Amino acid sequence: FADVLAANRAYAHEFRLAGLEAVAAKGLAVLTCMDSRIEPLAMLGLRPGDAKILRNAGARVTDDVLRTLVLASHLLGVDRAMVVAHTSCRMAAEDEDAVHAAVEAAGGPDTRSLAFLVAPDQEGAVRDDVQRIRSSPYLQRLRVGGFLYDVDTGRLTQLC
Repeated sequence: FADVLAANRAYAHEFRLAGLEAVAAKGLAVLTCMDSRIEPLAMLGLRPGDAKILRNAGARVTDDVLRTLVLASHLLGVDRAMVVAHTSCRMAAEDEDAVHAAVEAAGGPDTRSLAFLVAPDQEGAVRDDVQRIRSSPYLQRLRVGGFLYDVDTGRLTQLC
């Protein structure tokens, strides 16, 4: 970890976010994939402090995402949420069995006890996940939209 610790020392030397409020200044939460080609703040014209950023494989609405949105909504100023999937996502390109097999082929363990939540119908999955948030009894006041981000153009398309 020497490389990232060295980079952190340089970052801390120029640190400018001290005193930033914990609430989301723009009232926004963004759920997107962990894919490193996605820059959530930059793609939406946001700055640190503007939004709560949640990331996981495939940008799926899991129980943990719901838990986090409840806290963000009721305690951290969030009143709208974006579910943002992206093009060329491995979680949309294969089925569960193929992902488990790929992990094992890469030298990993048997992962069949995990659900990777792959979504060959990516747009349908975004719509279903948006509905899951909208249906939560804890998130009735949250405005939610579903989007697809194109990793080749940087463009965002609203799906629902």
